Amino acid sequence: MSRSLDWIDGRLRVIDQRKLPDRQEHLDITTVDELLDAIAGLAVRGAPALAVAGAFGVALSAARHSASGPLDAGAVRADADRIARCRPTAVNLSRGVARAVAVLDGGAHAVLAEARRLLDEDERVNRAAAAHAAEYLLATTGRRPLRILTHCNTGSLATGAWGTALGAVRDLHERGSLASVLATETRPLLQGARLTAWELQRDGIPVRLCPDSAAASALRSGAVDCVVVGADRVAANGDVVNKIGTYPLALAAARHGVPFVVVATSETVDEATYRGDDVTIEQRHADEVTSLGGRPVAPPGTPVYNPAFDVTPHDLISAVITEHGVRAPSPASGLAQQLAAHTEAVTDFPAPGVLFQDLAGVYRRPGLLRAAARDIARRVDGGCDAVVGVEARGFVLAAAVAVEAGLPLLLARKPGRTPGRTERVSYRSEYSTDTLELPAGALSTGHRALIVDDVLATGGTLAAARAVVEACGGTVTGYAVLTEIAALEGAARLAPLPVHALRTVPEGDPV
Repeated sequence: MSRSLDWIDGRLRVIDQRKLPDRQEHLDITTVDELLDAIAGLAVRGAPALAVAGAFGVALSAARHSASGPLDAGAVRADADRIARCRPTAVNLSRGVARAVAVLDGGAHAVLAEARRLLDEDERVNRAAAAHAAEYLLATTGRRPLRILTHCNTGSLATGAWGTALGAVRDLHERGSLASVLATETRPLLQGARLTAWELQRDGIPVRLCPDSAAASALRSGAVDCVVVGADRVAANGDVVNKIGTYPLALAAARHGVPFVVVATSETVDEATYRGDDVTIEQRHADEVTSLGGRPVAPPGTPVYNPAFDVTPHDLISAVITEHGVRAPSPASGLAQQLAAHTEAVTDFPAPGVLFQDLAGVYRRPGLLRAAARDIARRVDGGCDAVVGVEARGFVLAAAVAVEAGLPLLLARKPGRTPGRTERVSYRSEYSTDTLELPAGALSTGHRALIVDDVLATGGTLAAARAVVEACGGTVTGYAVLTEIAALEGAARLAPLPVHALRTVPEGDPV
């Protein structure tokens, strides 16, 4: 199969998807600005294709900024940043750019070689993911040949050559296990009508076009054996961000007991984003809805809601399938399980006999940290006037909670680190004796404070934080922590005030 984009004679050549299905034309891109225009105008699109195009964009910049002397790495990185930010929803674009930038010290030739490797890899991983998906569909549907409903365009135009969801369709077709494809027209840009129908007809695969609003009826009628779609981003908890209209398809499929399968490469899985709601959803121009073929179809000035993508919750998805196989949603997709998965228990640290809960893995994942902070902030709900973070690791979570809740942040610090007059309280923690300080007057009399730390062990630190808040004239409404070690009974020491622990390590659990 010919590639939808390739490097030819020192330029990036892409099929201009804006011209399809009327005519197939190629666009030769020689500068970063031309690439940005092509991406913004959707001449090139699709999450895997954007990753490859982004890497070649860095190669174009590296060639330009080394043509008359040593490579100007700063200028190339500036171009790379522009490319990575031009489509915010799909994670693949920024990852493709990052791969190219990572070899920048090797010069322009190294960057181009990395972009070419990414293009070759794209075809291999797409074929592998498609094969896994075909096997899954044949194993779970119990019907031959299959009647598949798909949404948007996930074929060779959206990738380097083969496709993700449409790659699975091609695989089934080659096996003789495909009856037909029902392709949605796919608002707002009609990429199903313009691109998917064009690809399938070109390849001799039987396809019918379906208005988006008729898809649920097709599922209800029993005319569909499975729904197969792609993804622009898969969050750590299994939520899927994909072309607008994917979510209602998943709802309808769940209602009628039809498998709903997502096919994507592992590069589309974003472990740094905890859930789909943390993803920026791109809004498209109103003209895409108020006009058709350049002719207005709505009264002038009609306001428009035109998101390009939506979020499908993981519990509506039968399986996410990558080149590594099935990545099925499971109970471990919850917040507590995610925190556990990225927390390391370190024995005999910082003192013999102490089991240290190292949360560095949580802090390295901004989406997971944001989700934790939002969960705590929702429980505040106007019930306090400030967030008090406890030195040192409590500062990280407390700052995120304060931002989410829109509240002032106060720092309860170790001695000698706060200028001016302070209130102080000494205490005994799980493995040391220490002191906490707050600036005198930091809280007015009666001000309500939520105390936030990373781990609740014996409760000594949080009890001291409460005492120093009260010494300043404030009132503590409760405590919030990422992890509570139940065996140490810290919550009992803090009673009757409530403790909100996002994760509890039960007695006898070494993690």
